[in-house]
Amino acid sequence: MSDEFYRIKRLPPYVIAEVNAMRHAARRSGKDIIDLGMGNPDRPPPQHVIDKLCEVAAKPSAHGYSQSKGIPGLRKAQANYYGRRFNVDLDPEREVVVTMGSKEGLSSMATAITAPGDVVLAPSPSYPIHTFGFIIAGATIRSVPTTPDEHYWKALDNAMAYTVPRPTVLVVNYPSNPTAETVDLAFYERLVAWAKENKVWVLSDLAYSELYYDGKPTRSILEVPGAKDVAVEFTSMSKTYSMAGWRMGFAVGNPELISALTRVKSYLDYGAFTPIQAAACAALNGPQDVVEENRARYQHRRDVMVESFGRAGWDIPSPPASMFAWAPIPEAFHNVGSLEFSKQLLEHAGVAVAAGVGYGEEGEGFVRIAMVENEQRIRQAARNVKRFLAEHG
Repeated sequence: MSDEFYRIKRLPPYVIAEVNAMRHAARRSGKDIIDLGMGNPDRPPPQHVIDKLCEVAAKPSAHGYSQSKGIPGLRKAQANYYGRRFNVDLDPEREVVVTMGSKEGLSSMATAITAPGDVVLAPSPSYPIHTFGFIIAGATIRSVPTTPDEHYWKALDNAMAYTVPRPTVLVVNYPSNPTAETVDLAFYERLVAWAKENKVWVLSDLAYSELYYDGKPTRSILEVPGAKDVAVEFTSMSKTYSMAGWRMGFAVGNPELISALTRVKSYLDYGAFTPIQAAACAALNGPQDVVEENRARYQHRRDVMVESFGRAGWDIPSPPASMFAWAPIPEAFHNVGSLEFSKQLLEHAGVAVAAGVGYGEEGEGFVRIAMVENEQRIRQAARNVKRFLAEHG
């Protein structure tokens, strides 16, 4: 009977889950799988963050309901982060709300600001929540390119000229998941001007704010003067501090959007467990050497992956940011597509990657490779890939 439910009917099968199920089955059978599929950090959070969690959890008063919008100290810590990192002033009361990861924040925002029939502009390929959060809320998606070139701007203008009703929301995500593409401040300046001219809200997903390489820091849309008139930005502690399972994120920016999100969340949840919020304060306010260490670790893994997979016969473009590489599937597999290639790679090489088609139809022909195993395992994956290509390519 569940296929009759309105929102379930609007959701396709979660493609990423198909390869995940194969991976679990292979592991249950005792096979060694090198998992480069899910963006799941393989390192623990800093010890002082774990210590703070334990310290606060030991207090009898810490186990009641927490504030849905986040405890004041955590909202202030996030505002201070934006001040340090981007030189952006935020009001912790009106312009910051704590979310249960950026994924929940985006989906709750979709619920707050879209109505059935609204049109939302979202990139393709993109992380699934950037489209399906709005589809679940009843909106219609019009895809725009992910690559931020002149074709992107043409697509935006065409969308405004030829879509009825006119789009009301644009989602951007740089560094991109899955493509790892980045933008400079000039892009955001042009985007803010475009959004104001066209009366469109901009939702920026900056989950990979601190995973940038080669000494080129990522930029925030809120660095643009006047951006808070039209934009809200989502960030996450998952990758920056290796706290993925803690589900800690933030939405910051336009007070009207933040107010709408806060109100919807007040009906949906009671906020994250207080000790987790206190520990998140410790992460943001404490020593930041772990951020540098994580960045250096992922950059080294990136270099090892590009070099070793290249020698194995699979050329992978070097990502400028994020924890992912976006790789064209080898030419010999173009006829089978990214999902079938991912299945064969798992079965015959013991290497799990994410099929590009799971990120939208423009992702066909690519796979996303997560740099979540150590260098030794990455080199082992490359050896397995070399053998697989020789036997099946």
